[in-house]
Amino acid sequence: MTKIIKQYENIRNKINAYRFALFLVNWDSETEAPSGCFINRSKQVGTLNEEIYKLQTAKETSIIINQLYKNRKQLDPILSHEIVEFKRSLNRMKKVPIKEFVEYRKLLAVSPKTWQQAKKTADFSLFQPTLEKIVDYTKRYIKYVETKKNQGYDILLDEYERGYKTKDYDLFFSELKDELVPFIQKVTAKSLEYNDAFVNQTYPIEKQKEFVKYLETVMQYDTTRGLMKESEHPFTSGFGPADVRYTNHFHEDNLISALFSAIHELGHAIYEQQVNPELENTLLWGGGSMALHESQSRFFENIIGRSRGFWKHHFPRLKNTFKKQFKGIKAKDFYQYINLVKPSLIRTEADELTYPIHIMIRYDIEKDLFTNQIQVKDIPAIWNVKVKEYLGIEVPNDREGVLQDIHWACGMFGYFPTYALGSAYAAQIFRTMNKDFKVLKSLKNKNTEEVNYWLKINLHQYGATMKPKVLFKTVARGNFNPKYYIRYLIRKYSKLYQLDQ
Repeated sequence: MTKIIKQYENIRNKINAYRFALFLVNWDSETEAPSGCFINRSKQVGTLNEEIYKLQTAKETSIIINQLYKNRKQLDPILSHEIVEFKRSLNRMKKVPIKEFVEYRKLLAVSPKTWQQAKKTADFSLFQPTLEKIVDYTKRYIKYVETKKNQGYDILLDEYERGYKTKDYDLFFSELKDELVPFIQKVTAKSLEYNDAFVNQTYPIEKQKEFVKYLETVMQYDTTRGLMKESEHPFTSGFGPADVRYTNHFHEDNLISALFSAIHELGHAIYEQQVNPELENTLLWGGGSMALHESQSRFFENIIGRSRGFWKHHFPRLKNTFKKQFKGIKAKDFYQYINLVKPSLIRTEADELTYPIHIMIRYDIEKDLFTNQIQVKDIPAIWNVKVKEYLGIEVPNDREGVLQDIHWACGMFGYFPTYALGSAYAAQIFRTMNKDFKVLKSLKNKNTEEVNYWLKINLHQYGATMKPKVLFKTVARGNFNPKYYIRYLIRKYSKLYQLDQ
């Protein structure tokens, strides 16, 4: 077995090298690449993806993987799981014609820039032809890889959260609607009293960056293994725990956007940095699943970042950074503002309570798109109708509507539901964590070190070495139950808005 394992490791090393090159290309593309480079760059991206495809689907690779798979019980648990995952991925990839695979990857190398231009001009028609190509490929991909047990949109959902299908998300969202929509109506019927003089102020971007650097130290982000740059849409990217980067977007007239985007992305980054370094050269060094990843970003953004305890210790620093803008403002004013419940247009800036509604809108559209009930050209009008129906507000333009998120430009259909599922995971993990120590009281140390350590021991260190549902059960010490999320939200906002539970 030693010889064949060594052969597999050689193949894995080559795959990782190609993926590392693609990671660097993508990072550069999203942060500082010149706008004129993308047509030629797409060719290089196509070539790299072609080499990965050939390497993974080569006859030699298949022989090695099949031999290891047959003998997987003799392997150590981590390698055994890796081989199972590799075989699963290989079986799907071999069903997709190489020419189509490469052309699609070339398309995705330029599509984000097309989306960006459409967003800037608030004109969906500029992006529509590109999105139609992405959707057409995705539909063909579904047909290539579907089985009797896994078909249609379920294929895409399963790629981001293994084991979750339309029926699971339908049940999950139905429960959220039944419990939260009436509660949101009760909350929004009341108002909070606070001094909002700081809201309509101008915040110099360099000062915002200065405070974000401070947040990095608070959250124990290791800048020797990561860095921050700017992009149109904030994201976290990396290649193993030794290289974890994130981006942010800064607005002079919206300090809150940058603060909570930073805390959200740093949640992702801390997860990646705390993966066991021994997994770095495997294919299992990333997070366990997208919902588990989003559980970490949403946990830090909302449960920690929007807590009274967090800002009790860090508001003085914020106020000192922006002395003029926060003159006369108290920590309580800021706390109430960042937890204000108000239906809004932009998902990434939505309050914690109405946030799942944004995900439901996207989920409904994706589901209808991949069951052929709607076409790409219909999306903007349907989007606007659903925002009015679900949130009660009019969409003024495509920039603040259908074009606000980059995900579809990257072919990431099936991703959005993991944001809501991840938020629910976060609430249940928070409940479990509090059994071991008082989470919010630990913030008196002015950092998240105790929180980070618990997450490292119970979740982060494992990377992707277990199936998502098993990993969640490990960290939460029980099966997933959305009622914990619903209870968390109702308790928090009933107290904040002084409502009877």
